[in-house]
Amino acid sequence: MPEEVRPEGHQAETTLGQRISGFRRDRALSTSALAARAGLSKSYLSILEADAAETRRPSVRTLQRIATALGVLLSDLTGGAPARGLERTPELVSFASSEGLPDSDIDMLASIQFRGQAPQSEERWRYIYNAIRISEPLDEGRGRGGPLNAAGSSATGEPPVEKDLG
Repeated sequence: MPEEVRPEGHQAETTLGQRISGFRRDRALSTSALAARAGLSKSYLSILEADAAETRRPSVRTLQRIATALGVLLSDLTGGAPARGLERTPELVSFASSEGLPDSDIDMLASIQFRGQAPQSEERWRYIYNAIRISEPLDEGRGRGGPLNAAGSSATGEPPVEKDLG
């Protein structure tokens, strides 16, 4: 089994608030944007981030909503041990190190298999990671032409935009 190398992440930050704030800044999200994604008030999120003494004890449900909104594991937020069972191949570790990927992104990539096998080259990891990154606006309805419904039309009723490949 390859040696597991975990790049420095927000696990070293000592409080829950510091970890939330660090992940939020990594994603270039404002407090308002993260609060909206997580379904929380901006003031409550601000209180959690500023709680150096950790006197606030958010529920697991609240933490899960924040983790989901940030695209990280609950263990990333709580500072717990990362999920085991995800093999980080040498090619993935090398790619992740060269790109400075956060642990949550590496764990997400480590879970990917195609026909029972993980990608075998740094180039393939890069291709997959970039495909996921550039497709993110589709989840937010900002993709070209907007999201498509079952009939192949966008949410606005317009047909999808076709590219001229000639």
